Amino acid sequence: MIHLYYTYLSEENHENLLQNSLAKFPNDFQDRIKKFRRWQDAQFSLLGRVMLFKGIEEVKKQNCDTSEIKYTMYNKPYFEDSLVQFNISHSGEIVVCALSDEHQMGIDIEVITNIELQDFKFQMTEKEWSTVNDSGDKRETFFNYWTQKEAVIKAHGHGLSLPLKSFEIRDNETQINDQVFYLKEVNIDKNYKCYISSKINMDEVIVKKYTVNQ
Repeated sequence: MIHLYYTYLSEENHENLLQNSLAKFPNDFQDRIKKFRRWQDAQFSLLGRVMLFKGIEEVKKQNCDTSEIKYTMYNKPYFEDSLVQFNISHSGEIVVCALSDEHQMGIDIEVITNIELQDFKFQMTEKEWSTVNDSGDKRETFFNYWTQKEAVIKAHGHGLSLPLKSFEIRDNETQINDQVFYLKEVNIDKNYKCYISSKINMDEVIVKKYTVNQ
């Protein structure tokens, strides 16, 4: 089972969030947060970690050492003792954190914005691009594909070394070499697209909104 926590940015609560939560994390993480020039970027990063450890506390019924997070050579964070698998994403005003004790996954959220779709044609396969162009809502169809592809890349774990055009999304799944990745949409906000990807077909995703002051 996958648990997904999400929350919205809040400038009003930013200072309280820093005062109440930042000191719980290792010094190198605190330094990274303090270096952000925009409060939004600092809050994106901090909220992701706060929700992760809140999720572990609620789902695993235990506390976790905040210093235990390591990074792969592709800069994907993980727990060395495999306590829980997790992934974090943010876009627009929303931060999401997915976690599971069963299998690795990737999550991506994207705010649906006005962009020049033609600029992203080279990231799509011929079939995907044709589907976008034939759609009654080209923008939504594009972001559907884009979010799915980003989630797959994060589940695969090799980051941007894997070109988006190198695999094709078909009926909420795709294949990379001999590995099959499944996708599940999570409806959080009508102005966003959000997908989780995993090598295991996901039956249920429990979604919970996190309140900054809780």
